[in-house]
Amino acid sequence: MGASLGSAASKDRQQEHGGEAPRPDPCKKTRLSSPLCTIHGSHGHPRLIPGLPDEVSLQILARMPRMGYLKAKMVSRSWKAAVTGAELYRLRKELGVAEEWLYILTKAAAGGQKLVWHALDPVSNQWQRLPLMPGIECRSGGVYGLGLRDLVSVGVGIFDVIRGWLGQKELSGGVPPFCGCAVGAAGGCLYVLGGFSGASASKRVWRYDPSANSWREVSPMRAGRAFCKASLLNDKLYVVGGVSKGENGLIAPLRSAEVFDPATGAWAELPDMLFSKSQAMPTAIADLLKPVAAGVTSYGGKLHVPQSFYSWPFAVDVGGEVFDPETNSWEQMPAGMGEGWPARQAGTRLSAVVEGDLYALEPTTSSSGGCEIKMYDAQEDAWKVAVSQVRAGAFDESDSPCLLAAFLGKLHLVVKDMGSRISVVQMDSLMKPVDSPALSAATTCRTPDVSSEQTHVWKAIASKNIAAAELVSCQVLSI
Repeated sequence: MGASLGSAASKDRQQEHGGEAPRPDPCKKTRLSSPLCTIHGSHGHPRLIPGLPDEVSLQILARMPRMGYLKAKMVSRSWKAAVTGAELYRLRKELGVAEEWLYILTKAAAGGQKLVWHALDPVSNQWQRLPLMPGIECRSGGVYGLGLRDLVSVGVGIFDVIRGWLGQKELSGGVPPFCGCAVGAAGGCLYVLGGFSGASASKRVWRYDPSANSWREVSPMRAGRAFCKASLLNDKLYVVGGVSKGENGLIAPLRSAEVFDPATGAWAELPDMLFSKSQAMPTAIADLLKPVAAGVTSYGGKLHVPQSFYSWPFAVDVGGEVFDPETNSWEQMPAGMGEGWPARQAGTRLSAVVEGDLYALEPTTSSSGGCEIKMYDAQEDAWKVAVSQVRAGAFDESDSPCLLAAFLGKLHLVVKDMGSRISVVQMDSLMKPVDSPALSAATTCRTPDVSSEQTHVWKAIASKNIAAAELVSCQVLSI
């Protein structure tokens, strides 16, 4: 401290006599690690907190709630550099203070195809609206830009696109660019992948970095694909299946898969899916029934891909395949798992893994709508009802009236009511079932597959008004 004051006084005296005081090297004056020197460079930037070494100041900043970083960036340039730097978030993980946030993607229900991400901070119970992806807005004359609103079309699903290609359905306004994109999370960032851009499937990938609170385009996929599925496994983002428009203008389902490594920013090809059930069918039937990947889930250290056959206007669930990254090969999914995998809707399925247990959401046949949650029993190769009579909107009126998420170590539902409010609901189990200790789902209703001694409670942890919008997807980031 005395040396610093002395230097300041000396500088003042030299300035009074027209001299110029020499500038000390901050990396020599303080005991900074190389990452911190990188943050502040070698141009004499002030310390993060006056009177404290920067490594101590960074420890203080790392313990701040993440929501406070939005304002902390406005304190000074040095604070902005620290808050948006990788060193701070590496330190948060080392200190065990990383926070999980839930990111919910919504799309406008009418008038355009605007996509908006909403982030929930469960600690402060506050919401943050993410910035839109950079790009050009839709212009007059039918020319589409690269705005986020073009990523997914409201009410346009994979079978609507297929029917449009086959000339069996006219899509109002045509198929917008990037319709049918996939979303995923890896390395503490969100990813938006592929979709349709005009008449072709896109390879483009956009990444949202929460530390910088901004989007940027990253390395494209090796193949253009729409309606593909993405999942995180071993810190890498796997993308499987999807469809593209063939040379004859008709639907071309993709058997290919690829993997993205956030550490290197590179994509690598994987072996093609087998689609063996399709190959075993007679040629005439195989030409009518097209196999597609209906979902993907990381479970037990492997990728599980349920599959469906479609032939407009019908879709049939037909089991699935499992990818083992250690052997770099595909194999058939266990019969009970694949054939009984609950279907969220035709062509896509929703699931989550909590404490090693696999759960999936399935619509009920009740006219009042709603759904139930099933858990997979690996020992019996069977799905069992874990949560019944989950109140949600009708699946025939909305693509996703509710979403399933593994958040804060528990199963959560994101539900949209009849108005314009979404609620994030957590399931807490008060008692473990006697006959199935691994079962951790919960409900106020008792079901045949759960011990009568089990009691469950739903707890709403947050809600938000999203106006006239529909739920699309949700992801969880921990940084």
